[in-house]
Amino acid sequence: MTSVEPVRFGEGGDAGVLLRRLELTVRRRLDGLLQGDHLGLVPGSGTEAGDSRTYHPGDDVRRMDWFVTARTQTPHVRETIADRELETWVVLDLSASLDFGTAACEKRDLAIAGLAAVSHLTVRDGNRLGAVVTTGERVDRYPALPGRLAADRMLRQVVATPRAEGGRRGDLAAALESLRRPPRRRGLVCVVSDFLGDAEWEKPLRGLSVRHELLAVEVVDPRELELADVGLLTVVDPETGQMLEVPTGNDEVRRRFAAGAAAQRQQIARTLRRVGAGHLQLRTDRDWVADVVRFVADRRRAGAGGASR
Repeated sequence: MTSVEPVRFGEGGDAGVLLRRLELTVRRRLDGLLQGDHLGLVPGSGTEAGDSRTYHPGDDVRRMDWFVTARTQTPHVRETIADRELETWVVLDLSASLDFGTAACEKRDLAIAGLAAVSHLTVRDGNRLGAVVTTGERVDRYPALPGRLAADRMLRQVVATPRAEGGRRGDLAAALESLRRPPRRRGLVCVVSDFLGDAEWEKPLRGLSVRHELLAVEVVDPRELELADVGLLTVVDPETGQMLEVPTGNDEVRRRFAAGAAAQRQQIARTLRRVGAGHLQLRTDRDWVADVVRFVADRRRAGAGGASR
């Protein structure tokens, strides 16, 4: 698989240069690999119910309006009002567990890259993009605004978000709940997180699915899936500060860790399917642009629009 130059935002370099490099990576490679109109993350023909009209051969039978059909004894279909302007909200988890990475970049960098990709795929034709960024220590809200300049300005502000000092777990559930009240117009909600810890985010995410299309971007590092044989390893939970010594030279310890990690990821995937969210996994040891392209292409082939189920 073709590799991509990692973009690291936490190394003290010029953030403007790094952001321009990220922008070139996203725009050139996504535009080059997704030819034509690649609105793969946008809901389909419409989500708002419109008027009923008489059925004509070739109409989608899934849009049959059975109440009007029964009342008039003539087949009718329910039209939908196309969403001319999409409002996308990104809930970005930058809690301390994202400040970890053993491959091309940290999970935090990959999460920000995911935000940049969502921005590039949705901000056009008057569409608006907003974000809620949670670190566990603070929650930053960026209003949904149209235009590429507003999206780039928001991305620069997100990059400047201070790292969490640890000792407090990020509250992803509260960030999601903030999008439910007050209710917002129908659109797309994208959640970028590693989804570690208790799945308290399931209930607010399910509530959002009633009104919005959902996309979950799961950020993973390979060392979270399996341990390398490096002898006695001291590990620290970045969110609680708890230290633990792990004998990675023990085959049974490595086997049990891998089995537990696989079960955890399977549970996350099942929960996301249960709430009706599309699921995109990005890994720090893989070409994340290729993963985004593959995901969008799969959605295009499915032909359903919106979040794939």
